[in-house]
Amino acid sequence: MVIIVGAGPIGLATGIALKQRNVPFKIIERGCLVNSIYNYPKDMTFFSTSDRLEIGGIPFISHGHKPTRREAMEYYRRAAESYELPVHLYEEVQNINGKDGNYTVVTDKDEYAASKIVVSTGFYDIAREMDVPGEELPKVNHYYDEAHAYAWQDLLIVGAGNSAVDAALETYRTGANVTMAIRGDGIKETVKYWVKPDIENRIKKNEIKAYFNTEVVEFREKEVVLDTPEGEKIIPNDFVLALTGYKPNFKLMRKFGIELSDDEKMMPIYDSETLETKRDGMYVAGVVCGGMDTSSLFIENTRVHARHIADDIQQKLA
Repeated sequence: MVIIVGAGPIGLATGIALKQRNVPFKIIERGCLVNSIYNYPKDMTFFSTSDRLEIGGIPFISHGHKPTRREAMEYYRRAAESYELPVHLYEEVQNINGKDGNYTVVTDKDEYAASKIVVSTGFYDIAREMDVPGEELPKVNHYYDEAHAYAWQDLLIVGAGNSAVDAALETYRTGANVTMAIRGDGIKETVKYWVKPDIENRIKKNEIKAYFNTEVVEFREKEVVLDTPEGEKIIPNDFVLALTGYKPNFKLMRKFGIELSDDEKMMPIYDSETLETKRDGMYVAGVVCGGMDTSSLFIENTRVHARHIADDIQQKLA
């Protein structure tokens, strides 16, 4: 029995690959199916085309050139149903004891014996906090859902990546008074090519106020303090979207016995061909493999992990 921790696209793809090789497995997920995608903004459109998000040989047909969040959730749900994947939802893995060939997976609901483990927990569940005074205020949010709640409000958006830019444009067009605080000297080059000119034009026309080379000093109840190249600025503020990125659950990986690199990337150490970590019989799959370098790995370039892992497990269990 193989236990896959995480029911995101790559966890599902790994399950499909194991099923195609007649290797028994279970997938355990602490939230809903493809939980990270579920928590994306409601109107989000993927950067990738639908064919690059496909798993298990199941065609992904979207209405537009780029699929939406809703279409992706439906697609992965259909993929899991088509392969009749044994997925346990809303069950949290708390610890993994034992050794290769004789693991015990402890969850908040049960215990499972496993010969191999695949950890595919992604990185979207934990926000990169800013460690700024006032960050704990209810008005500060590290996740963006939809624009309506910010209509006619003074909104500060921290960040200059895709999430921050999408939120800035959507809330601006819903009537928010949008200000952006950006650490660098411009919008990130990785922002979607069809969106980048839009945000830059809004900033150029001062429809969205942007402070570049700027740090947040403090969040207050009705204002925000910024450290800008022109000196300290205090601006009126009702809400903050601190869209500064996300990170894997390093605490959980260490608890599982996965060794991490000692540099700032904190990448799990694994065999590049098999994805097996230094804890024998335990593999990593998907974007979690990138550690803090969360912009280097995506669904489309980690789908191959499923095949590599399944091939290695099949060979070792034969």
